[in-house]
Amino acid sequence: MFSQATFDFLDELAAHNERSWFAANRERYETLVRTPALAFITAMAPGLRRFAPHFRADPRPTGGSLMRIHRDTRFSRDKRPYKTNIGIQFRHELGKDVHAAAFYVHLASDGCFFGAGCWHPDPALLADIRGRIADQPQRWFAVRDDPRFTAHWALAGDSLSRPPRGYAPDHPAIDDIRRKDFIALAPLSFAEATADCLVELAAQRLAAALPLLDFLCQQADDSGNGNPHA
Repeated sequence: MFSQATFDFLDELAAHNERSWFAANRERYETLVRTPALAFITAMAPGLRRFAPHFRADPRPTGGSLMRIHRDTRFSRDKRPYKTNIGIQFRHELGKDVHAAAFYVHLASDGCFFGAGCWHPDPALLADIRGRIADQPQRWFAVRDDPRFTAHWALAGDSLSRPPRGYAPDHPAIDDIRRKDFIALAPLSFAEATADCLVELAAQRLAAALPLLDFLCQQADDSGNGNPHA
């Protein structure tokens, strides 16, 4: 699926991040980036249906699991028009945007990784997740510290510098309650990203992170804010 040529194209795009260059190399983008990405998404669908049936591998070229290559520059000082990575999101069936509970695959020359969780959840969902952790810390610790999870995954993302209002600084899970993101990352080497067994490896890694998604999605369901159990 993905090859050295895929990453070479991303490197060239980084060096020539201009609309005229991209237009002249659009066919190479289709061949080296979009086609293998859509093939990967299609190949992931059966596995996701087995271990995470509420998460979708959507191979549509537009509006599916493959994230658009065009950057949103409206509110950014960086006006480069194109992303220089491949982003693939297997979103919960009820998720509407990048903040929904999801699995994620990131491919770029400067690093590849798998992701899982909720990135920048909205205030209501963030409050619900914190409340669940505060009320059931042992259940959260069981998810966070499961050896099958920690063998490859580590929690990441932004955190508050102080406990959020209403939470005791000495709560046993206060370090996690302070989180603003509930995501985990697992490394993916370049050799693994370009291997024939990438689909099988991705299924193994993502399945190991399912308890995290299950915790977050159950939270949303119990609060009436959206996602049912994973």
